[in-house]
Amino acid sequence: MNTYLIPLGTGSAIPTTKRNVSAFALVREGHVLLFDCGEGTQMRLLKAGLKRSRVRHIFISHLHGDHFYGLIGLISSLELIQRRDPLYVYGPKGLQAYLDFMFSLSDLQPSYELIVHEVDPERFEGGVLLDTEEYFVEARPLVHRIFCMGFRFQEKPRPGKVNAERARELGITEDWQFKALKAGVPVTLDSGRVVRPEEVVGPPRPGASFVYITDSRFCPNAILLSMDADVLYHEATFSHALQEKAEQTGHATAVEAARVAQAAGVGLLLLGHFSARYGDTSELVEEARQVFPNTRAAEELRPLRLLPRSARQTYEQSRRS
Repeated sequence: MNTYLIPLGTGSAIPTTKRNVSAFALVREGHVLLFDCGEGTQMRLLKAGLKRSRVRHIFISHLHGDHFYGLIGLISSLELIQRRDPLYVYGPKGLQAYLDFMFSLSDLQPSYELIVHEVDPERFEGGVLLDTEEYFVEARPLVHRIFCMGFRFQEKPRPGKVNAERARELGITEDWQFKALKAGVPVTLDSGRVVRPEEVVGPPRPGASFVYITDSRFCPNAILLSMDADVLYHEATFSHALQEKAEQTGHATAVEAARVAQAAGVGLLLLGHFSARYGDTSELVEEARQVFPNTRAAEELRPLRLLPRSARQTYEQSRRS
């Protein structure tokens, strides 16, 4: 599967000339999963070359404006371009009331199906919000000034590769036989010989994983969500010198983001949700690298292919050759 990550907004609180506020796109086989939808997100989608009509699921971490004020504009634009497919939105309790209020003010009622899944802060301890045949999205509460969730996108394992040469040696010749073995079903040949999947099919291939964490203090749920993730996007609102301010505002420093990545054993740490005071993020990246070397600053509109760690190593080697 071709899956890409595209940061759409990496700033905190307010947009700047260099950064938009929070939004992150995961593009999978042409469809978009959107994590947060701050002001101006639909313009960032357009600049990233992503069609708004391709947005299928939107996950809102919390109800601070820089994370969801772009939602009503996107919903309205989808109505204007005559969307017909359902749109699924996931977020904290109160999101539906906000949308209903905005619809009533603007006399907007989407003609497409808008399905809002609300999470009750008083009862939610974590769980799967979306489960499909090929992947799922899990959420857990974080530690912020108000209820906030982090999200994990996880591909399900895929069947192992078939050793075609070995299969033919054993008498497998038909397409349906190869498909059956790959699906884990033994095949009985005309001779009566039974060819079992484990004889020709390799071990299941792990799926890729992406974790989105913002806004949050350093906390156990951030580590649990991030365990062995291939890519972790974690807020780094402040430098270590502003540790006290981070604690007061319910945010994390670059060092704390790196501590999450280190404890969870992730493949790559992408820093984001930068305070406007940091025109240059190199200070934050260097601080984080002292704890977790494989750290980068997320760059808005720059795509990153999401691959399982072993596959990423092969992919990057091929690009360098």
